Amino acid sequence: MLEALIFVVFPFCMLFAAISDMLSMTIANRVPVLLVATFALVAPLTGMDWATYGWHFAAGALVLAVTFGLFALGGMGGGDAKLLAATAVWMGLNINLIGYLVTSAFIGGLLTLAIIAYRKSPLAMYTGHSRFLRYFADESVGIPYAVALGAGGLITFPDSPLMVWALERLTT
Repeated sequence: MLEALIFVVFPFCMLFAAISDMLSMTIANRVPVLLVATFALVAPLTGMDWATYGWHFAAGALVLAVTFGLFALGGMGGGDAKLLAATAVWMGLNINLIGYLVTSAFIGGLLTLAIIAYRKSPLAMYTGHSRFLRYFADESVGIPYAVALGAGGLITFPDSPLMVWALERLTT
């Protein structure tokens, strides 16, 4: 049962946030809340020691402090900041978090360049009315960055502590 929660909740939340941001430029608060609440309930049941458990929440707090600052400066959306912090709780204060941040930043940079090129192309005029592409084509809005955060999370999730635990349980 724990394995199923680990296998389903995190990937579902990453996909939901990415699609929601793409369609509405918003990430519902329930997504980071579900991520943090699920981690808080599941992690101790996996045998994670309390010190490690605390460091996972410290990772989330540290990322939230940094991303809140970026939000206050107008450099990041509030939903993106909360999603990053909730994902950091799952990754922990270790190399997995660095991998997630670097992967998401790289994908985000590529996404941003692709969207800028798309917005300047004639293709945006013809396809920009599509429900799926309207925010990609609209130059007056920002970048739906949860697409990059979701992809980065899905790519790095297999190396996260809870996923490693769940995979080891399946192989024994």
